[in-house]
Amino acid sequence: MAKGTRYTMEFKAKAVRLLTESRSSYSSETSAIGAVAKGLGIAPETLRRWRNAQDATAAEETKQSAEDAMAELKRLRAEVARLRRANEILTTASAFFAARLDPTRP
Repeated sequence: MAKGTRYTMEFKAKAVRLLTESRSSYSSETSAIGAVAKGLGIAPETLRRWRNAQDATAAEETKQSAEDAMAELKRLRAEVARLRRANEILTTASAFFAARLDPTRP
């Protein structure tokens, strides 16, 4: 392909997926990138940049997912604490009213 050619997102994703799947067949990352890039007719550095971009995107998604999970955990812990306080109040109130309604009480 000519210099400055724009590749579709699907092509880039497929190229990186092909690289990921064929890594184990090569002795090093560099040789895998070179072979896959040659097979696709692109420069090895182009494929390396696409892989790095995808790795960065995956890392950001993982980070965001972990932050979301931590926020949900914090929210749930606060809700559990609130429910325990409410349960304690209800238990105390029920014991108080049960004692007042007890017919054996003088």
